[in-house]
Amino acid sequence: MRLIGLTGGIASGKSTVSAMFQQLGAPLLDADLIAREVVEPGTPALSEIAQRFPFAIDSGGRLDRKALGEEVFSRPEERAALNAIIHPRIRDAFAEKTRALAEGGAPLVIYDAALLFENGLDRTMDEVIVVYVPRAVQLQRLIARDGLTLEQAEARLASQLPLEEKVKKAGRVVDNSGDREATRAQVERIWQSLSASA
Repeated sequence: MRLIGLTGGIASGKSTVSAMFQQLGAPLLDADLIAREVVEPGTPALSEIAQRFPFAIDSGGRLDRKALGEEVFSRPEERAALNAIIHPRIRDAFAEKTRALAEGGAPLVIYDAALLFENGLDRTMDEVIVVYVPRAVQLQRLIARDGLTLEQAEARLASQLPLEEKVKKAGRVVDNSGDREATRAQVERIWQSLSASA
């Protein structure tokens, strides 16, 4: 089975592109969904987060992502501590889900992961697709979407490898700076090509 990485940057439109691949029938695993599963109440990861970041657990015993995000996005050492807790668990869950898809006969799977390059996961992929928008568009979308200040948005972008760098490492690029139909046409071409070679 071939592993195809799908990545981009925050507010680049990766989720939109991911949904388009799914609409075309692509088997897809979403790192964000897996990340939510590994920190559900009762999981070892949530217990470790509660010890390291006690303020990030709400009154119902669930992870308060907003409180945690405010702490880790502006402090690289705290972000590294959080990543050390959750990323090994995400990797294990991904491996398990991939095995199940392979056993079910899937010829390929797309792994949607924002931090694919940052976490070295690109080395385990057969190919990588990057969703690209210019940095100015990315900032504008992030501020509008999340209600952030320019400074907060800049800090979020600084926590990821710049999109220009990701494009240099990618096998394929979806330019999402145009309209939805232009993006969809690119996704359809890529999916046809991937399906033909699977």
